[in-house]
Amino acid sequence: MMPTRVLIAGVSTRGFAESAARAGYEVIAVDGFGDLDLRACARAVLVARTVDQGGDRFSVPAALRAARGVACEAVCYVASFENHPDAVGALARRGALWGNPPAVLRRVRDPVRLARALTAQGLPAPAVRLSAPRTPARTRWLLKPRASGGGSGITRWRGRRVPVGNYLQQWIAGVPGSIVFAADGRRAVPLGVSGLLAGERAFGAGSFRYCGNILGGADARLVDIAGRIAAAVTREFRLVGVNGIDFVVRGGVPYPLEVNPRYTAALELVERAHGLGIFETHARACAGELPDAPLHRRTAVIGKAIVYARRNVVIGDTSGWLEDESVRDIPSPGQRIGRGHPVCTVFAHAPNPAACHTALVRRARSVYHEIEARERRIA
Repeated sequence: MMPTRVLIAGVSTRGFAESAARAGYEVIAVDGFGDLDLRACARAVLVARTVDQGGDRFSVPAALRAARGVACEAVCYVASFENHPDAVGALARRGALWGNPPAVLRRVRDPVRLARALTAQGLPAPAVRLSAPRTPARTRWLLKPRASGGGSGITRWRGRRVPVGNYLQQWIAGVPGSIVFAADGRRAVPLGVSGLLAGERAFGAGSFRYCGNILGGADARLVDIAGRIAAAVTREFRLVGVNGIDFVVRGGVPYPLEVNPRYTAALELVERAHGLGIFETHARACAGELPDAPLHRRTAVIGKAIVYARRNVVIGDTSGWLEDESVRDIPSPGQRIGRGHPVCTVFAHAPNPAACHTALVRRARSVYHEIEARERRIA
């Protein structure tokens, strides 16, 4: 008999929690926001935030403290637990772990090990260094934190030393994208290939900051190579459950940047587009049962974008957004959101990726206008 009470922990659990609730699971969420729509689907929501030099934000230690008293049969995690294997081990003591265990996380989140594994199998991979090159070279580099997430902390390398906890990754000019897939430790089934939105001012996102995905319209050759990369990474690192790989496409070839060995935001688009229950897919994949690939089904292009605050704002009445399928991650009325922090997520459908992007920009613009209008009424 499958466990029914599930703890889901991470910075933003809403998408995974909604999928679990639709599948009939009782969800306890430990989350960084506690949004209205998360509270509508979860039995209990525990907000885990810590005040530090960067302000009031989600933290993994706070999430572990919040989860201490939770009784559950299974535990799952989303971002950013993949960067904290010991914390995942602590979560696993609360119930059966549905997801990649700590030993797998330590290996697959090692950028040097990942690049070597891909190269050894004849697959494309950007060069990676842990220290500055001794002599000037034509290669351009990005400086990235090892505990990365959502593009935060990534900068162009200016030729200085590489700080502890960071590494250099070859900068490849191209179009960002991602593949999401289900894995059983040996095999991988692709679930979707999407374009990745990052650093777009239309959504208030800073440089390199993740701000959404557009699913559909991918070239067949790209889908094939991305699927081979997912299969190779699964075999090498023994991935289980649902996972994602971010890449940059140059000349039609995807160059993997990092593996997200857990539920990713793009999977919500797969569930909306194909009706595939992602949480149930994750649970079954962890038990060794993989789904059929939905990639061959022809559907409209669907996208999502995170709308970031362009300035400090106070949120008005958002209860009406709960009935709007084009808005999720809905903040509570009266909530204060600082500049650069997420306000909500918007969705759009369209016949092709360009039209979908235009629709997302238009929907984001309407969110900004609505927030401003409500602030004027409050004032």
